[in-house]
Amino acid sequence: MTVTDSRTLADRIEDLLPQTQCTKCGYAACRPYAEAVAVGTANYNQCPPGGAEGVARLAALLGKPVIALNPDNGVERPRPLAVIDENLCIGCTLCMQACPVDAILGGPKQMHTVIAALCTGCDLCVAPCPVDCIAMLPVTGAATGWDAWTLDQAQAARERHDLREARLARERDAAEARAAARRTAAHVTADAPAAAPTAAPDGAAAAATPADDAEAKKRAIIQAALERARKKKEELAAKGAGPQNTERVSAEVQAQIDAAEARRRRLGIEGGDEEV
Repeated sequence: MTVTDSRTLADRIEDLLPQTQCTKCGYAACRPYAEAVAVGTANYNQCPPGGAEGVARLAALLGKPVIALNPDNGVERPRPLAVIDENLCIGCTLCMQACPVDAILGGPKQMHTVIAALCTGCDLCVAPCPVDCIAMLPVTGAATGWDAWTLDQAQAARERHDLREARLARERDAAEARAAARRTAAHVTADAPAAAPTAAPDGAAAAATPADDAEAKKRAIIQAALERARKKKEELAAKGAGPQNTERVSAEVQAQIDAAEARRRRLGIEGGDEEV
């Protein structure tokens, strides 16, 4: 029986990439770069995390000569780890939104931290940070490229990236569905004739629908979470461990934070430390 390998050339190229999802190749992630190399619109020497060994692996697959890493895309280096100065973090969540593999934990206006075992060293969290509290520290000694990274780590990073992309797509779809439902409800309400109010039997309140119960439960959960966050922030502030520089946030940075919070509200995710 003949076994046919159904993988495309792009699949094989992607398998040879380190999956740091760093965008240094000029593409949004490793997969788009693999597809571009497969069709010849990108060269096979544009992946700094893969380094010289990565170029050699791709050259062997493509049947092409080994060439130098393109310096325009960066340099081969020891793998770094993102480290957040938690005393400076203002909890804007911009680094969380930038991380392609969900390696950062935190909440709105709460300190953030990096899960070291999940960080790919992509650097993408550094630029969005409005208070410059993220440092990239080398953690592999003199080892660079594939000597500082393993196939197992690459596969795990790819899985986390794919799961994150799927989650974001679901959240976008859900937000669009909610917005469409609101528009439909508003349209129906505007077109419907006014109805006379009716009293519930014996003056009792009308029975709540399952949707009402679910909404009430959701509000209760959110309120409880906000209360826990408020108490935690008060405890940290009492210990002098809370954010130290929230008074020095510029108007431009505050606009970024407000935009991030607005996106969370559109997705039905409440945040902050307001009284509820």
